[in-house]
Amino acid sequence: MLKKGLPILLLLVLFLNACGNSQSNTSGGSKKGSGSAESARPKMVTYQSENGPVKVPAHPKRVVVLDLSAGDVIKLGIHLVGVDTYAENNPNYKPYLKGVEEVSADDLEKIASLKPDLIIGYSTTKNIDRLKKIAPTVTYTYGKLDYLKQFEAIGKLVNKEKEADAWVASYHQRAQALEKKIKAKIGANTTVSVIGTSAKQFYVFGDNWGRGTEILYQEMHLKMPELVKEKALKPGYYQISQEVLPEYFGDYVILSMQPGSDTSFEKTKIYKEIPAVTNHHVFKVNDASFSFNDPISLDYQLNYFQKIFLGKQ
Repeated sequence: MLKKGLPILLLLVLFLNACGNSQSNTSGGSKKGSGSAESARPKMVTYQSENGPVKVPAHPKRVVVLDLSAGDVIKLGIHLVGVDTYAENNPNYKPYLKGVEEVSADDLEKIASLKPDLIIGYSTTKNIDRLKKIAPTVTYTYGKLDYLKQFEAIGKLVNKEKEADAWVASYHQRAQALEKKIKAKIGANTTVSVIGTSAKQFYVFGDNWGRGTEILYQEMHLKMPELVKEKALKPGYYQISQEVLPEYFGDYVILSMQPGSDTSFEKTKIYKEIPAVTNHHVFKVNDASFSFNDPISLDYQLNYFQKIFLGKQ
Protein backbone atom coordinates (compact mmCIF):
# COMPACT_ATOMS: atom_id res chain seq x y z
CA MET A 1 0.00 0.00 0.00
CA LEU A 2 2.81 2.42 0.90
CA LYS A 3 4.88 1.51 -2.17
CA LYS A 4 1.82 1.87 -4.41
CA GLY A 5 1.07 5.47 -3.16
CA LEU A 6 4.68 6.72 -3.38
CA PRO A 7 4.62 7.70 -7.09
CA ILE A 8 1.44 9.69 -6.54
CA LEU A 9 3.05 11.55 -3.61
CA LEU A 10 6.15 12.24 -5.71
CA LEU A 11 4.08 13.62 -8.58
CA LEU A 12 2.26 15.92 -6.15
CA VAL A 13 5.57 17.29 -4.81
CA LEU A 14 6.87 17.90 -8.33
CA PHE A 15 3.64 19.66 -9.31
CA LEU A 16 3.73 21.99 -6.30
CA ASN A 17 7.40 22.75 -6.94
CA ALA A 18 6.67 23.68 -10.57
CA CYS A 19 3.90 26.03 -9.47
CA GLY A 20 6.27 27.71 -7.08
CA ASN A 21 8.86 28.23 -9.82
CA SER A 22 6.22 29.63 -12.16
CA GLN A 23 5.07 32.12 -9.51
CA SER A 24 8.65 33.14 -8.87
CA ASN A 25 9.26 33.77 -12.56
CA THR A 26 6.10 35.83 -12.84
CA SER A 27 7.09 37.93 -9.86
CA GLY A 28 10.57 38.47 -11.29
CA GLY A 29 9.07 39.55 -14.62
CA SER A 30 6.93 42.14 -12.87
CA LYS A 31 9.92 43.68 -11.17
CA LYS A 32 11.78 43.85 -14.45
CA GLY A 33 8.79 45.49 -16.15
CA SER A 34 8.54 48.04 -13.35
CA GLY A 35 12.17 48.91 -13.86
CA SER A 36 11.58 49.45 -17.61
CA ALA A 37 8.64 51.74 -16.91
CA GLU A 38 10.79 53.73 -14.52
CA SER A 39 13.57 54.09 -17.07
CA ALA A 40 11.02 55.15 -19.73
CA ARG A 41 10.07 58.23 -17.75
CA PRO A 42 11.61 61.35 -19.33
CA LYS A 43 14.49 62.93 -17.50
CA MET A 44 13.41 66.27 -16.06
CA VAL A 45 15.60 69.33 -15.54
CA THR A 46 15.00 72.75 -14.03
CA TYR A 47 14.72 75.66 -16.45
CA GLN A 48 15.02 79.15 -15.02
CA SER A 49 12.16 80.96 -16.72
CA GLU A 50 11.33 84.63 -16.28
CA ASN A 51 8.65 83.53 -13.80
CA GLY A 52 10.92 81.25 -11.81
CA PRO A 53 12.12 77.63 -12.05
CA VAL A 54 10.10 75.18 -14.13
CA LYS A 55 10.60 71.43 -14.37
CA VAL A 56 10.83 70.54 -18.08
CA PRO A 57 11.94 67.45 -20.01
CA ALA A 58 15.67 67.39 -20.70
CA HIS A 59 14.94 66.25 -24.25
CA PRO A 60 11.41 67.34 -25.24
CA LYS A 61 9.85 65.25 -27.99
CA ARG A 62 6.32 66.63 -28.36
CA VAL A 63 6.16 70.42 -28.21
CA VAL A 64 3.21 72.78 -28.62
CA VAL A 65 4.09 76.39 -29.48
CA LEU A 66 1.52 79.13 -28.87
CA ASP A 67 3.73 82.13 -29.60
CA LEU A 68 6.19 83.14 -32.34
CA SER A 69 8.82 80.57 -31.32
CA ALA A 70 7.84 77.88 -33.83
CA GLY A 71 10.71 78.78 -36.16
CA ASP A 72 13.17 78.67 -33.26
CA VAL A 73 12.01 75.18 -32.27
CA ILE A 74 12.06 73.97 -35.89
CA LYS A 75 15.60 75.23 -36.43
CA LEU A 76 16.79 73.31 -33.37
CA GLY A 77 15.33 70.06 -34.69
CA ILE A 78 12.72 69.60 -31.98
CA HIS A 79 9.52 67.76 -32.89
CA LEU A 80 6.40 69.91 -32.92
CA VAL A 81 2.90 68.53 -32.45
CA GLY A 82 0.95 71.81 -32.34
CA VAL A 83 1.40 75.44 -33.48
CA ASP A 84 -0.77 78.55 -33.68
CA THR A 85 -2.38 79.94 -36.82
CA TYR A 86 0.45 82.39 -37.54
CA ALA A 87 3.00 79.61 -37.76
CA GLU A 88 0.60 77.43 -39.74
CA ASN A 89 0.19 80.20 -42.34
CA ASN A 90 3.91 80.93 -42.71
CA PRO A 91 5.04 79.52 -46.10
CA ASN A 92 8.60 79.12 -44.79
CA TYR A 93 7.40 76.62 -42.19
CA LYS A 94 5.26 74.47 -44.48
CA PRO A 95 7.92 71.79 -45.13
CA TYR A 96 8.36 71.31 -41.38
CA LEU A 97 4.73 71.22 -40.28
CA LYS A 98 3.42 68.12 -42.01
CA GLY A 99 1.19 66.33 -39.52
CA VAL A 100 1.43 69.18 -37.00
CA GLU A 101 -1.92 70.38 -35.67
CA GLU A 102 -3.08 73.99 -35.66
CA VAL A 103 -4.19 74.97 -32.16
CA SER A 104 -4.94 77.98 -30.01
CA ALA A 105 -4.79 78.49 -26.27
CA ASP A 106 -8.55 77.90 -26.17
CA ASP A 107 -8.22 74.39 -27.65
CA LEU A 108 -7.43 72.77 -24.32
CA GLU A 109 -8.91 69.37 -25.14
CA LYS A 110 -7.18 69.26 -28.51
CA ILE A 111 -3.85 70.24 -26.97
CA ALA A 112 -4.26 67.58 -24.29
CA SER A 113 -5.00 64.97 -26.96
CA LEU A 114 -1.65 65.75 -28.60
CA LYS A 115 0.07 64.62 -25.37
CA PRO A 116 2.73 67.36 -25.38
CA ASP A 117 5.66 67.12 -23.01
CA LEU A 118 6.33 70.88 -23.28
CA ILE A 119 4.21 73.95 -24.08
CA ILE A 120 5.72 77.33 -25.02
CA GLY A 121 3.70 80.55 -24.98
CA TYR A 122 3.63 84.23 -24.14
CA SER A 123 3.11 85.60 -20.66
CA THR A 124 -0.18 86.97 -22.05
CA THR A 125 -1.31 83.64 -23.53
CA LYS A 126 -4.79 82.66 -22.34
CA ASN A 127 -5.44 79.71 -20.01
CA ILE A 128 -1.84 79.44 -18.78
CA ASP A 129 -2.85 77.80 -15.49
CA ARG A 130 -4.91 75.20 -17.33
CA LEU A 131 -2.15 74.58 -19.87
CA LYS A 132 0.25 73.90 -17.01
CA LYS A 133 -1.96 71.00 -15.96
CA ILE A 134 -1.53 69.45 -19.41
CA ALA A 135 2.27 69.72 -19.65
CA PRO A 136 5.19 71.81 -18.34
CA THR A 137 4.57 75.31 -19.69
CA VAL A 138 7.17 78.04 -20.18
CA THR A 139 6.18 81.59 -21.14
CA TYR A 140 8.07 84.64 -22.35
CA THR A 141 7.13 88.31 -22.34
CA TYR A 142 7.00 89.53 -25.93
CA GLY A 143 9.84 91.94 -26.67
CA LYS A 144 11.60 91.44 -23.33
CA LEU A 145 14.45 89.66 -25.15
CA ASP A 146 15.74 90.69 -28.55
CA TYR A 147 15.23 88.25 -31.39
CA LEU A 148 18.62 86.52 -31.03
CA LYS A 149 18.48 86.32 -27.22
CA GLN A 150 15.01 84.82 -27.57
CA PHE A 151 16.39 82.09 -29.85
CA GLU A 152 19.20 81.39 -27.40
CA ALA A 153 16.66 81.17 -24.56
CA ILE A 154 14.66 78.60 -26.53
CA GLY A 155 17.91 76.74 -27.22
CA LYS A 156 18.57 76.51 -23.50
CA LEU A 157 14.99 75.42 -22.83
CA VAL A 158 15.16 72.45 -25.22
CA ASN A 159 18.75 71.49 -24.38
CA LYS A 160 20.14 72.77 -27.70
CA GLU A 161 22.17 75.68 -26.37
CA LYS A 162 25.31 74.87 -28.38
CA GLU A 163 23.33 74.57 -31.61
CA ALA A 164 21.65 77.92 -30.98
CA ASP A 165 24.95 79.65 -30.25
CA ALA A 166 26.51 78.17 -33.39
CA TRP A 167 23.67 79.43 -35.58
CA VAL A 168 23.85 82.94 -34.09
CA ALA A 169 27.60 83.09 -34.78
CA SER A 170 27.04 81.93 -38.35
CA TYR A 171 24.23 84.45 -38.83
CA HIS A 172 26.42 87.37 -37.75
CA GLN A 173 29.20 86.23 -40.06
CA ARG A 174 26.93 85.82 -43.09
CA ALA A 175 25.09 89.11 -42.54
CA GLN A 176 28.31 91.09 -42.12
CA ALA A 177 29.81 89.56 -45.26
CA LEU A 178 26.66 90.47 -47.19
CA GLU A 179 26.74 94.01 -45.77
CA LYS A 180 30.16 94.65 -47.30
CA LYS A 181 29.07 93.42 -50.71
CA ILE A 182 25.81 95.39 -50.73
CA LYS A 183 27.41 98.65 -49.61
CA ALA A 184 30.12 98.20 -52.20
CA LYS A 185 27.43 97.98 -54.88
CA ILE A 186 24.77 100.51 -53.84
CA GLY A 187 26.82 102.85 -51.63
CA ALA A 188 27.13 103.22 -47.88
CA ASN A 189 24.74 106.19 -47.73
CA THR A 190 21.94 104.67 -49.77
CA THR A 191 18.68 104.50 -47.81
CA VAL A 192 16.31 101.58 -47.43
CA SER A 193 12.70 101.66 -46.18
CA VAL A 194 10.56 98.76 -45.04
CA ILE A 195 6.87 99.47 -45.52
CA GLY A 196 3.85 97.26 -44.96
CA THR A 197 0.39 97.59 -46.43
CA SER A 198 -2.94 95.94 -45.79
CA ALA A 199 -6.52 97.03 -46.44
CA LYS A 200 -5.41 100.47 -47.71
CA GLN A 201 -3.40 101.07 -44.53
CA PHE A 202 0.35 101.69 -44.62
CA TYR A 203 3.02 101.24 -41.97
CA VAL A 204 6.70 102.10 -41.98
CA PHE A 205 8.90 99.96 -39.76
CA GLY A 206 11.89 100.64 -37.51
CA ASP A 207 14.77 98.25 -36.86
CA ASN A 208 13.09 95.50 -34.81
CA TRP A 209 9.71 94.70 -36.30
CA GLY A 210 10.44 91.69 -38.48
CA ARG A 211 10.09 91.96 -42.28
CA GLY A 212 13.88 92.00 -42.62
CA THR A 213 14.36 95.08 -40.45
CA GLU A 214 16.71 93.29 -38.04
CA ILE A 215 18.98 92.25 -40.90
CA LEU A 216 18.88 95.51 -42.87
CA TYR A 217 19.36 97.91 -39.98
CA GLN A 218 20.85 96.01 -37.03
CA GLU A 219 23.13 93.57 -38.83
CA MET A 220 24.01 95.26 -42.12
CA HIS A 221 23.68 98.82 -40.80
CA LEU A 222 21.97 100.11 -43.93
CA LYS A 223 20.54 103.58 -43.53
CA MET A 224 16.87 104.36 -43.09
CA PRO A 225 15.47 107.73 -44.26
CA GLU A 226 15.63 110.39 -41.58
CA LEU A 227 11.85 110.72 -41.38
CA VAL A 228 11.52 106.96 -40.87
CA LYS A 229 14.12 107.13 -38.11
CA GLU A 230 12.27 110.01 -36.48
CA LYS A 231 8.81 108.43 -36.57
CA ALA A 232 9.29 104.65 -36.48
CA LEU A 233 12.59 103.81 -34.82
CA LYS A 234 11.49 104.16 -31.20
CA PRO A 235 7.93 102.74 -31.36
CA GLY A 236 8.90 100.05 -33.88
CA TYR A 237 6.37 101.05 -36.52
CA TYR A 238 4.40 104.13 -37.59
CA GLN A 239 1.15 104.31 -39.52
CA ILE A 240 1.12 106.63 -42.53
CA SER A 241 -1.34 107.62 -45.24
CA GLN A 242 -1.04 106.89 -48.93
CA GLU A 243 -0.54 110.58 -49.67
CA VAL A 244 2.74 110.80 -47.73
CA LEU A 245 4.30 107.60 -49.08
CA PRO A 246 6.94 109.51 -51.10
CA GLU A 247 8.25 111.10 -47.89
CA TYR A 248 8.96 107.69 -46.34
CA PHE A 249 10.32 105.85 -49.36
CA GLY A 250 14.08 105.40 -49.34
CA ASP A 251 16.29 104.72 -52.35
CA TYR A 252 15.25 101.09 -51.97
CA VAL A 253 11.99 99.82 -50.51
CA ILE A 254 10.93 96.45 -49.15
CA LEU A 255 7.14 96.47 -49.56
CA SER A 256 5.55 93.82 -47.35
CA MET A 257 2.06 92.94 -48.54
CA GLN A 258 -0.53 90.48 -47.33
CA PRO A 259 -1.97 88.22 -50.04
CA GLY A 260 -5.00 89.85 -51.60
CA SER A 261 -4.09 93.35 -50.43
CA ASP A 262 -5.48 96.32 -52.33
CA THR A 263 -2.86 97.42 -54.89
CA SER A 264 -4.78 100.34 -56.41
CA PHE A 265 -2.25 102.76 -54.90
CA GLU A 266 0.29 101.52 -57.46
CA LYS A 267 -1.79 103.13 -60.24
CA THR A 268 -1.75 106.61 -58.72
CA LYS A 269 0.44 109.35 -60.15
CA ILE A 270 1.96 110.16 -56.77
CA TYR A 271 3.18 106.57 -56.42
CA LYS A 272 4.42 106.18 -59.98
CA GLU A 273 6.62 109.26 -59.66
CA ILE A 274 8.48 108.13 -56.53
CA PRO A 275 12.18 107.68 -57.48
CA ALA A 276 12.41 104.21 -55.93
CA VAL A 277 9.46 103.17 -58.12
CA THR A 278 10.82 104.65 -61.35
CA ASN A 279 14.22 103.07 -60.64
CA HIS A 280 12.59 99.65 -60.06
CA HIS A 281 13.93 99.56 -56.51
CA VAL A 282 10.67 98.50 -54.87
CA PHE A 283 10.61 94.82 -53.93
CA LYS A 284 7.34 93.18 -52.91
CA VAL A 285 7.40 90.40 -50.33
CA ASN A 286 4.74 88.17 -48.80
CA ASP A 287 4.04 89.52 -45.32
CA ALA A 288 3.12 86.02 -44.08
CA SER A 289 6.60 84.70 -44.86
CA PHE A 290 8.54 87.89 -44.14
CA SER A 291 7.13 89.20 -40.87
CA PHE A 292 8.93 86.78 -38.52
CA ASN A 293 12.50 87.09 -37.18
CA ASP A 294 13.31 83.50 -36.19
CA PRO A 295 16.25 81.60 -37.76
CA ILE A 296 14.11 79.95 -40.46
CA SER A 297 12.79 83.36 -41.51
CA LEU A 298 16.13 85.14 -41.16
CA ASP A 299 17.88 82.59 -43.38
CA TYR A 300 15.16 83.14 -45.98
CA GLN A 301 15.47 86.92 -45.72
CA LEU A 302 19.26 86.85 -46.02
CA ASN A 303 19.00 84.85 -49.23
CA TYR A 304 16.35 87.22 -50.53
CA PHE A 305 18.44 90.33 -49.85
CA GLN A 306 21.43 88.75 -51.54
CA LYS A 307 19.26 88.13 -54.59
CA ILE A 308 17.68 91.58 -54.93
CA PHE A 309 20.74 93.66 -54.08
CA LEU A 310 23.43 91.54 -55.73
CA GLY A 311 21.45 89.50 -58.26
CA LYS A 312 22.66 86.22 -56.74
CA GLN A 313 20.67 83.14 -55.74
